Amino acid sequence: MRKSGIIALAGVILIFTTWELACRILSVPDFILPAPTRILAVAVFQAPILLPHAAVTALEIIMGISLSLLVAVPLATMMYANPSIERAISPFLVVSQAIPVFALAPLFIVWFGYGIAGKVFMAAIIIFFPITVSLLEGYKNCDSEYVMLFRLMGAGFWDTLRFLYWPWALPYFFAGLKVGVTVATIGAVIGEWVGAQQGLGYLMIQANARLRVDMVFAAILWLSVMGMTMWICVGIIEKKVIKWN
Repeated sequence: MRKSGIIALAGVILIFTTWELACRILSVPDFILPAPTRILAVAVFQAPILLPHAAVTALEIIMGISLSLLVAVPLATMMYANPSIERAISPFLVVSQAIPVFALAPLFIVWFGYGIAGKVFMAAIIIFFPITVSLLEGYKNCDSEYVMLFRLMGAGFWDTLRFLYWPWALPYFFAGLKVGVTVATIGAVIGEWVGAQQGLGYLMIQANARLRVDMVFAAILWLSVMGMTMWICVGIIEKKVIKWN
């Protein structure tokens, strides 16, 4: 393990050890702030309760990622191919991120009901922006000398896109995708907070109403693990796809 990794691990251990000791020494009640060992125990032993809700939230996130990719990749390509489209759409992209997600959640419940569709759209909206912007920047940062070489060889736009722009932009694309998958849980959980019948966000609201703060933290732990797992999976795919980077 590298020195930076050892320092990071030591910092995490120090934080959780301090948290644990503070809860025990100060006798902090579990309904105010449970100790890390208590949270871990609930996360493990209450897995039969947490797992079905986690599966629903994971499905919402995966579907949100898929939907955002289906829209973001073609849109970023069109924006690069036609600057007028970029000028027309860019303000809407910025507005989509400037509007608080909490403000959209009640509207999605009205439009899509309490089912999975609203949560999928919530996750997709959050993921959509970093993927689109990162891919567009990747296209724009392509080396102009390579572009000129392709033109001299008689390559059209779509051939240049396939063999130059897209491979060049892949590192940017995966950087945006990593950001997207780690924040995707926000949209899904907020949608579940506003109105849902299952999911980790729904479970957190129910547990909080019963002062089961340990269950709330356990759900947060599961969400954190899900986000980290997706980030690692994207990194693995990136290494397999971008072998030259």
